[in-house]
Amino acid sequence: MRKTNALYKNQGIHVITAIFTVELGVTKVLLVKRKNEPYKGDWILTGGALYNNEDLEAGAKREIFEKTGIKDIEIEQFKAFGDVNRSPVMRMVAVAYIGVIDSSRVKLIRETINTSNADWFPIDKIPGLGFDHEEILKEALIYLQSKIVSTDILKALFPNEFTIPEIQKTYEAILNKKFDRRNFRKKLLSLDLIEDTNKTGRFEGKKPAKLYKFKDVIESKKVF
Repeated sequence: MRKTNALYKNQGIHVITAIFTVELGVTKVLLVKRKNEPYKGDWILTGGALYNNEDLEAGAKREIFEKTGIKDIEIEQFKAFGDVNRSPVMRMVAVAYIGVIDSSRVKLIRETINTSNADWFPIDKIPGLGFDHEEILKEALIYLQSKIVSTDILKALFPNEFTIPEIQKTYEAILNKKFDRRNFRKKLLSLDLIEDTNKTGRFEGKKPAKLYKFKDVIESKKVF
């Protein structure tokens, strides 16, 4: 690399995170509304430009905190988006992440220096997004669907106990697919992902059901 080569100039990096949650069986993603140009007034995924003195993940988490107030969230990088014209300001490569969080455990900052609002949107009711964030969101959802059938990523939604009907509803919401109750229970229990807490609880006002929790350490497995 020769620093004097003009083709190396005027480039930057965006760190973008699609943060998902599930509320009452509805899969939602967190969006923020831009206060400044370009795309002033448009909703976008959480993110921004990476500082030249920070690592990628650190920059993504900083942007999440600055624009939403959310901290202590686990995120995972899933893809880079490098269309030359994806930003009208300058050449910006986007490094994209996903995160899953229990929305009831966080209090969103609704307005910041660069954003005028932040809110959760059902994934089937997404407004037009600025930049190429519609493409990024589409890819993020596909990646999330692959993760929930092979890992314990939903542990972020259920850090403590849950019933089988409760977690089945979450799988169905994210995958947009219905499962037979008995088959779902049998399959999930056979995979050694969860363990019985020897306690009971209620879900949606029904009779008491066994409470389970994700195991502390599991191997990556194909669930469904």
